[in-house]
Amino acid sequence: MNGHAPGTPPRRPKPAPFTPSNEKGERPAIIPAEDIDMSFFTEFTTYFAYTLLIAVGHLRDFWGRLTGRTRFATLKAKPRTKLAPLLKSWENFYTRRLYDRIIDVFNRPICSSPSAWITVQERAPHPETSELQQTGQTRRCLNLGSYNYLGFADDWMNTCGEPVLKAAREWPTSCGGTRTGVGTTPLHRKLEAKVAKFVGKEDAVVFNMGYGTNSTTVPALVGRGDLIVSDELNHSSIVAGCRASGALIRSFKHNDAKALEEVLREAIAYGRPRTRRPWRKILVMVEGIYSMEGEICDLKNISKVAKKYKAYLYLDEAHSIGALGDTGKGCCEHCGVDPADVDILMGTFTKSFGGMGGYVASSKAVVDHLRRTCPGVLAHDAMSPIMCAQVLRALDIVSGTVKGSLGRDKIDALKANSNYFRSELQAFGLHVYGDWDSPIVPVLLYNPTKIAAFSRECFDRGLAVVVVGFPATTLVKSRARFCVSAGHTREDLDDALKKIKEVAELIKIRYNTSGFG
Repeated sequence: MNGHAPGTPPRRPKPAPFTPSNEKGERPAIIPAEDIDMSFFTEFTTYFAYTLLIAVGHLRDFWGRLTGRTRFATLKAKPRTKLAPLLKSWENFYTRRLYDRIIDVFNRPICSSPSAWITVQERAPHPETSELQQTGQTRRCLNLGSYNYLGFADDWMNTCGEPVLKAAREWPTSCGGTRTGVGTTPLHRKLEAKVAKFVGKEDAVVFNMGYGTNSTTVPALVGRGDLIVSDELNHSSIVAGCRASGALIRSFKHNDAKALEEVLREAIAYGRPRTRRPWRKILVMVEGIYSMEGEICDLKNISKVAKKYKAYLYLDEAHSIGALGDTGKGCCEHCGVDPADVDILMGTFTKSFGGMGGYVASSKAVVDHLRRTCPGVLAHDAMSPIMCAQVLRALDIVSGTVKGSLGRDKIDALKANSNYFRSELQAFGLHVYGDWDSPIVPVLLYNPTKIAAFSRECFDRGLAVVVVGFPATTLVKSRARFCVSAGHTREDLDDALKKIKEVAELIKIRYNTSGFG
């Protein structure tokens, strides 16, 4: 049975690892295909578990309202007249009756650098309120959850420490204003010029937050009378920006160039609703690496479709810049696409460069327009000068202008670690999403009971992992999301794989070997 949950997109098969070993040095094409099969037993038990949790949750809500014996204030409070309930929603119910049951596996605090090994603070529930409290105990864990793709958190003092600490002595931690006020320093201008050169664009503008980069840039580019065609699995920051823009939004099947072409053809043929006038402009929005899927954008074919129908192409490289391509220049380099064929390149400094914030790179005309109209530039605080120094240093290392071949070595190590980790999990019979060379390796758990079980068992064995469920995924596609780093050694990964295999056997998630897991 091909267990597609409603609205769940198809996935692609896993091609051979990307290597330039053939005569022409070509990489395998990315071809849309069917999803990983979900057995009838897995599908039935997953839906049954959610049905049982929801039924018991509603029963406990009813009993709590009836007797007043509940720890949730929203159930005790008497409704105020003439006001709609502020928190009465499915999301609130989900948080109370499903998420709160396993809240200990989320938001674990750390007290160390987010390097290959981290120190995690242990927590225990309060005996009366069930609120999690820190016990004062810590645990040293192998870090398989942080965005530390190029390992700058592991060797920061040797690679970035000196110039960043020098900047901390010379510049304030905050500019105390917006970029258009008193928030622009020579470091900002230098960083923008370096980013533009690195990604192959005329100009760039930097922001102090990756999420805010998308959510404030999109409304500055499109508005009423425009059309946004967005991949159905795009990040919530893109979704927020699209909704705020006022443009009409249509989605296309995940990473499928043919589906994109069908949507564009129909949209252009029919024009705007009611008036049928032509669209002022059309913006296609995709990601370089999809953060919950670990899949790489089929950029070559999508860019051809966008060009064919004269639509602008916006590429979010939050997870791909620095991590993909032979020299870390992202999805364009990895897929063999000229950056000129992508109109707007967006990225963040969080994942590969050991910093924070984001950027948008494009033509000078587009970037100048953003500097005049984008709320992320006009209203947000400017990026910290110290963070600018961090990203500048990381870019210098990745591009090879300092530290010799260290940047290239980091990129190669990340690719080797990611492919090794992925291949071992697949060989063991786990359902693994994503493409080769992607540092994000999701493993499907499906059943809600296995979300907590997997995280707790891994934590007991000294592994810090991230587990993900609704609403970040569809209801029945819960998963563990591993983030591999260049800072991991082969011994680290072998130790982690041994422990993950123990947990997989214990909680029965080897779905490729048995329909029962």
